[in-house]
Amino acid sequence: MNLWKRYGLLLVVTLVLTAGIPISAGAAETAAVDSGDTSFIFICAGLVMIMTPGLALFYGGMVRRKNVLSILMQCFTVMALVSVQWVLLGYTLAFGPDTGGIIGNLHWLGLHGVGFEPNPELAATIPHQLLVLFQMMFAIITAALITGAFAERMRFTAFIGFILLWTTLVYDPLAHWVWAPGGWLRELGALDFAGGTVVHISSGISGLVAALAIGKRITHTQEVLLPHNLPMTMIGAAILWLGWYGFNAGSALASGSLATSAFVATNTSAAAAAISWMAAEWLHHGKPTALGAASGVIAGLVAITPAAGFVTPISSIFIGLFVGPLCYCAVSMVKQRLGYDDALDAFGIHGVGGIFGALATGLLASKSVNPAGADGLLLGNPQLFVAQLVAVTATCLFAVIVTGIILKVLDHLVGLRVTEEDEEAGLDISQHGEDAYCYTDLSATAE
Repeated sequence: MNLWKRYGLLLVVTLVLTAGIPISAGAAETAAVDSGDTSFIFICAGLVMIMTPGLALFYGGMVRRKNVLSILMQCFTVMALVSVQWVLLGYTLAFGPDTGGIIGNLHWLGLHGVGFEPNPELAATIPHQLLVLFQMMFAIITAALITGAFAERMRFTAFIGFILLWTTLVYDPLAHWVWAPGGWLRELGALDFAGGTVVHISSGISGLVAALAIGKRITHTQEVLLPHNLPMTMIGAAILWLGWYGFNAGSALASGSLATSAFVATNTSAAAAAISWMAAEWLHHGKPTALGAASGVIAGLVAITPAAGFVTPISSIFIGLFVGPLCYCAVSMVKQRLGYDDALDAFGIHGVGGIFGALATGLLASKSVNPAGADGLLLGNPQLFVAQLVAVTATCLFAVIVTGIILKVLDHLVGLRVTEEDEEAGLDISQHGEDAYCYTDLSATAE
């Protein structure tokens, strides 16, 4: 064998041997990553992401035509702002190593040290950065939900500041309390499968505080403020219903029986609440409405969110049947009597529905569904209901106090509300210089 052949053979052997080293090391590093679970959570993250554009359509159809673009703009702006905030700061505050049960430390600031291997304490079979992505979508939709309370009257500059401050000071600590190892509500034993306290109660209560702080729309008591495009709202509700499967089933953080159970509970509660809302509306007003059906679906989805991974299908029916009339009364009677202007019923559906769902979890949860959970009061465990009551109370108080402070500071610095002239013209024109329905008179153009 000549020198070149020997050299070539040696080179091939060397490459094979050295190439095997990183391959083996890589296989060892990623051995815990389950491709099925990873694919499932990728899909669920996409479903949760599409919920925010769905919410934009749902809310956009309910405002007057002169404000539809402002709602769409606010929802899309939330997607951009919170995506960056979550990577830089939000994730480490929410899920970083615990500091006193209250907040995560800054160990993962800018996702430093958050790689592709799983974190066994948080999600044992998916890449850590995928968990970051999935939870980011929750932070986005939560902040976007609040926009329904102050629709048609907040300055866009104040809105940007509010979203960044609220996500950092309200959402991130609450997420740590409930979901992170060491969080005080988690250690207390409170259950929140996909965000009844963290997402819905926090956004609903904060929305009510914002609506009261900003005040009523100038025409609130002078005219009936009717939705301008109900088909848009129905399409948005359908997108939300679809996205909620990723929201709740994905919170199992693995593809399996628990995700299946959460999926079934989610759909069943939404359907039952749509029926019960329409029934309540039919009895009260003599006719069921499309807006009522859509609102009922959302109420059922909200209420089942904390319970989805802990209750049976029959329990999910009861949750849906009760929450429909409850939220209907909140938005059609209580709001009217108390006189606050929660424009798109962020509090009436998300706040009220979230509180009911969290407490219903304390009543109906069953370890037969999820051994990692707990039995509820109706199965002989009053401690869970007490823990749920503490979680609801703490969330409400925290959201009221911190949101109130944020709004007070912003009002002093930049002003919360647009002028009466700008409100009358509509936020599409006054804040963004656009018109959603800029029709051209073709006959005039031809002449």
